[in-house]
Amino acid sequence: MIPEIKKILYATDLSENARHAFGYAVSLANRHDAKITVLHVVEELSQFARSMVEDMLGEKRWAELRKEKEAEVISDLKARLDRFCSSIRSEQPHCPFEIDKIVVVTGHPVDQIIHHAEEKDVDLVVIGSRGKSGLADVTMGTTSRRVVRRCSKPVLIVRLPESENR
Repeated sequence: MIPEIKKILYATDLSENARHAFGYAVSLANRHDAKITVLHVVEELSQFARSMVEDMLGEKRWAELRKEKEAEVISDLKARLDRFCSSIRSEQPHCPFEIDKIVVVTGHPVDQIIHHAEEKDVDLVVIGSRGKSGLADVTMGTTSRRVVRRCSKPVLIVRLPESENR
């Protein structure tokens, strides 16, 4: 049985490698008449950093600032991702694709990618790998490695070509 690919979850950290990976998501979506959900996860502060900020500002003021700025940051990131998708669309007019949704959430990237893959019942997750060191041939980015290990859906990890990886 050949699996159908109709829903693709493209997870991005907005890096150059993620842009490269988007090309694969677009190509697969075009060939399989699939829709792409774009996901960006804003990583929350560590417990240590959060406690330091709360100590300086006070818990109440930190909660107010966070609530106030979080919506603004998410809105700005969605607009940036929308422009990103539009620029790829104009650069590749021969390869049309459809964006189902642009999602920006806060949380732990691995947990959120897996959650969205399961919740949306996607057929494929596409993510870039950040291998930039001499170990790039034997390692992959921490996030992509953890997603592969924990996700029940197929995961395509895309590395930058060696010429762009330096």
